[in-house]
Amino acid sequence: MPNSTKIIDVLLVEDDPGDVLMTREAFEDNKLRNRLSVVSDGVSALQFLRKEGEHADAPTPDLVLLDLNLPKMDGREVLQALKADDALRSIPVVVLTTSEAEEDVVRSYSLHANAYVTKPVDFDRFIEVVRQIDEFFVEVVRLPGR
Repeated sequence: MPNSTKIIDVLLVEDDPGDVLMTREAFEDNKLRNRLSVVSDGVSALQFLRKEGEHADAPTPDLVLLDLNLPKMDGREVLQALKADDALRSIPVVVLTTSEAEEDVVRSYSLHANAYVTKPVDFDRFIEVVRQIDEFFVEVVRLPGR
């Protein structure tokens, strides 16, 4: 049974300030009450997930929105490390990227991504995609520990 009062912690791993802004706006426009944390590179993503350094007090995300093309460590490497870590592997990961390359889709799923979504370039469509991702992970599926 869906529970519309659930609030989940979402980690957005995105280096493009414009995409971060659009994602924040999508949460606001859709009145999504979920808590959104943002890191801009792959190394920071793993530090956040592992609660290391400046991220020692970070919430454990219920969902990760992961771009593939990141500085320092790309999203594929982050996904591989996350899914290889016993403490983190159960966190759902949605690859949210501009890449439409079939090899990226195949590799992401082979690394155990839970979904692969190509970012729309149109703002209104982007807002709708973020709303649908949120609706699915908040209203439809049951997340671990929730």
